[in-house]
Amino acid sequence: MTKKQTADRAKVGITLDHVVGAAFDVLDRVGVAKLSTRTIAAELGVSMNTVMWHIRTKDRLLDTMADAVLGEVSLEDLPGQGHEQAAELVRRLRRAMLGHRDGALLVAGTFPAEPRTLAFTDRLMTALLEACPTPRTAAWTAWNLFYFTLGLVQEEQAAPADERERLRANVDAQRFAALDSVLEEFMSVDFETRFRFGVEQILRSAAATAAPEG
Repeated sequence: MTKKQTADRAKVGITLDHVVGAAFDVLDRVGVAKLSTRTIAAELGVSMNTVMWHIRTKDRLLDTMADAVLGEVSLEDLPGQGHEQAAELVRRLRRAMLGHRDGALLVAGTFPAEPRTLAFTDRLMTALLEACPTPRTAAWTAWNLFYFTLGLVQEEQAAPADERERLRANVDAQRFAALDSVLEEFMSVDFETRFRFGVEQILRSAAATAAPEG
């Protein structure tokens, strides 16, 4: 660390938590595409070198932020048994990601082997090991739930009305008869109901169908 970095850090007394907090402030204001060390430094009123001293790389910052989102998911007071507990955990994950602009996009773009992410995954696995017929089924179901939740929340947070209108305009009833017959349901923005249906579908299938052994 250079003398300037040492002096800068000492002057403001910031910590990694301050940097991550500022990063979330920037994220919630401008979105993940415009999140940068420069915007974070400006938010804190410090140099970019000071920010980089704490985060090392932008990838590490994103991992830390994603882990913080997972840390917002309470692992306590879960209802019922394995099936109900797994469903509640991913509901809480959805709420945590919806609590931040581009929250799902942030989490989807990372793979943090960090304490809070691991704690969430371990608690989900505990529920799924109870709800599923085999350990492999439980492990693969965890991924299915995670991917489904990430994908649907990304769609919900984007919710491009103009894209939906373009799809509606381009679906020819004669060429795409099946799609046309369900188009309004296909484009439904009732994300809460879609989410609950999808989670239940995944969990019911997992309980009845063991993953094939390789």
